[in-house]
Amino acid sequence: MKKLLSGILFLFFLLSFCDAQDLHYSQFYNSPMNINPALTGIFNGDKRVMASVRDQWESVPVPWLTFSGSYDQKIYRKSNSNFFGVGLLFNYDRQGDSRIQLANINLSASYTHLLNKSNIITIGLQGGYANRGFSESALSWDRQWNGEVYDPSLPNEENFAFDKINIFESAVGFNYRLQEHERSKVDIGVGWFHLIEPSTDFTGGNFNINLPRRISAYAMGKFQIADKLDLDLSALYQDQITYNEFIIGALLDIYVSQKRGKQTNVHVGVGYRTSNSIFPKVAISYNDIYVSFSYDVDLSMFNIATDSRGGPELHFRYIIKSVKPLGVFKTCPIF
Repeated sequence: MKKLLSGILFLFFLLSFCDAQDLHYSQFYNSPMNINPALTGIFNGDKRVMASVRDQWESVPVPWLTFSGSYDQKIYRKSNSNFFGVGLLFNYDRQGDSRIQLANINLSASYTHLLNKSNIITIGLQGGYANRGFSESALSWDRQWNGEVYDPSLPNEENFAFDKINIFESAVGFNYRLQEHERSKVDIGVGWFHLIEPSTDFTGGNFNINLPRRISAYAMGKFQIADKLDLDLSALYQDQITYNEFIIGALLDIYVSQKRGKQTNVHVGVGYRTSNSIFPKVAISYNDIYVSFSYDVDLSMFNIATDSRGGPELHFRYIIKSVKPLGVFKTCPIF
């Protein structure tokens, strides 16, 4: 237990000294392939389906809607010391009056090696296709001011070669897990995204605009502190050129029922984001079904312009655990 606490506290201390423009979730651990492809297949079970949605700032002219859906599973080998993971991730993100949007679909693959019963390392790769675009229909420009009033019939004189572009996505990652038992574990890892920095120029080559690399470093820990109570801690640092964020959070995991077939847990906690917002969160799990909700409360001066002061975030997860077949054996000895 001391090893586990020391590991996660050290990473919290390290990340606190670090100073993203990609999509992001406050409950980042509920969309794992978006922070590290090495988290593909890293869960207690065989197959996993997840969905996430975030709706932010609907009351101001920059509403932000994000949706993610994913599926991943383990592929076992005859050896018990390693396994593969494969997964499919879809993201959709839309922002502002110009409806700047991103839609991408990614394939993830990972390889996990068990060093021993407590130490596990995983490497992961991700590649995919993305479409970025925007709409000019709801935008106004300075050239459409006729000297007295705004005249939308005037040409905007903006030179866009196209309003949609296609790019290739790429990412790699590494994850280390220290696990004493099912209810005491720590994951520490890092993921690198947009490795080839694809062009995102809508002007047809007039500007050299590339999608910058993003780095995600995190620590996630689960610690049993009583027979019916666990403590979950999480920290994430993301950096993408001048954009960066640091998120920390804690959850109390309360075991309401531990009866087989009726296992029920309630999770309550709070998190903080360095953009000056806090987010209370609550979740419930029943057997292998998990639903989580949080609400960002914006504490910055920007909340003067917002009625909702932030936005809700909802996550769903379903894990399938397969029954492994018995090995072939003989019912009686052969003489």
